[in-house]
Amino acid sequence: MFNEIKKVIEEFDTIIIHRHLRPDGDCIGTQFGLKQILKDNYPDKKIYCVGDAIPEYLSFIGNNDEIDDDIYVDALAIVVDTSIDTRICDNRYLKAKYIIKIDHHDDSPDFGNLCYVDPKSPACCQIITQFASETNLIITKEAAEALYTGMVTDTGRFQFRGLSRKTFEMAGLLIDTGLDTEKVYAELNLKELESYKLQAYVYKNIKRTPNGVAYIYFTNKIIKKFGVTREDAAALVSSLSSIKGSMFWITFVDYPENIRVRLRSRFMSINELGRKYRGGGHLQAAGATIYNKKEMKQLLKDADDLIREFKANHPEAK
Repeated sequence: MFNEIKKVIEEFDTIIIHRHLRPDGDCIGTQFGLKQILKDNYPDKKIYCVGDAIPEYLSFIGNNDEIDDDIYVDALAIVVDTSIDTRICDNRYLKAKYIIKIDHHDDSPDFGNLCYVDPKSPACCQIITQFASETNLIITKEAAEALYTGMVTDTGRFQFRGLSRKTFEMAGLLIDTGLDTEKVYAELNLKELESYKLQAYVYKNIKRTPNGVAYIYFTNKIIKKFGVTREDAAALVSSLSSIKGSMFWITFVDYPENIRVRLRSRFMSINELGRKYRGGGHLQAAGATIYNKKEMKQLLKDADDLIREFKANHPEAK
């Protein structure tokens, strides 16, 4: 399949790379890593990355391209790290002459003309690295920085399940380019003082359901009080990850039009719950969207039922 993808790429002079809404590290890393690989190996092609705002903590990877609709005429669109077509950012991809999908989510139906989905890969950046390696494309240090960032973020710094020998082989291949891993971790780890103050608020205000789902709700008032972005607040979902007995943790973040939810777990599968509430994702890392406090209450009840059942069947889990 990789050779088929490469063949299609070589047939087009203009390539536009799309991603999903509200991008994370793997999404941005995949998009800009692929762009850099294509630029380095096909310097005469025009390569663009489009999408909504890039989170501040990922801004070191690259900037969006602003392009007109007519650029899509006779162009190839590549949609990366996006499971379903309703989550594609910028539906102008439909104007392209040909569409390739490259993804790694567990629940990922086909769309476009050519689809490659590998749910065994813990990061879409691993797929792009493997694609370049197996088709003899050069990976420069610039491309490696983006791809390594995506692998690091989507694997939880290589902690989550789903890792394989191939994961570390591909990470090693990226490091061999001369990649400065310390710089990558510095970019990802350093935060504004306001974020740490909000993190302190989280520790003081964590709530738990009867069976141990840990959660925090970032209202508009709280976000304004601490002077952080909504993305900064949502990223603090990791602050809830190490509570003994709480194998499921959730952040709720107010947005103007809805409440966005980040779902994370240890050991247990939660993506079905995400799908129930207009989202989805990985088995242990998913998202959802709700519209009011009533839905929040119901989601928490469903989450509590899940963890209660899981604990009953896995008494050894912590």
